Amino acid sequence: MICVHWYAARKVGVKHACTQRRCMLLCDKSICETEMTPYFFGYGSLVNRSTHIYSEAHPAQLKGWRRAWVPSASFDRVFLSVVPDPDTTISGLIAAVPDADWAALDARETGYARLNSGNAVSHPLPHEPQIAHYSVPAEEQGTTSRNTIILSYLDVVVQGFLREFGAAGVSHFFETTDGWDTPILNDRAAPQYPRHQTLTAQETALVDQHLALLSARVE
Repeated sequence: MICVHWYAARKVGVKHACTQRRCMLLCDKSICETEMTPYFFGYGSLVNRSTHIYSEAHPAQLKGWRRAWVPSASFDRVFLSVVPDPDTTISGLIAAVPDADWAALDARETGYARLNSGNAVSHPLPHEPQIAHYSVPAEEQGTTSRNTIILSYLDVVVQGFLREFGAAGVSHFFETTDGWDTPILNDRAAPQYPRHQTLTAQETALVDQHLALLSARVE
């Protein structure tokens, strides 16, 4: 099998023997390091690039999973998660995790388990990196005293999908997410979500429009 970066290696010159199993020729070290960099697939707030520092990001799709608002008993809060669903493909964002340093991202995603996405992600990259996504484990789900969706969090998610996928992408987000019978806490006046963003009047109206179509209960 020939290294996928053989032509690039010819241009930059041979510098070291690639340690990746599929590379049978010599290639440039920086190219191999790029191939070995893992990525995460974000399907909620991580779609909004303003909420993180992972700059090498690309729109992508995850097959076989569906979003759902689920209660986390450990953290007494309703989180946006994903659950297996063979009939659903969701849109999102993949982004590189430099040096495979997952510590900061794992801390941000406290309450979630990091799962290997396998070959379920469709993306525009010329190689096949390791990709992971986060999900609230079934054993961590349970009743909560704060059984509400934080509106400032939902606003951030919708803003991200609008920027990446347009109005159609926002509609698809709502269509491929379950749990809209959960009450929604209107905290816009005093946002509780730590990575809350400022929305335009048009963005706010778009969120409200979709919630009205779903007959969601906003408190």
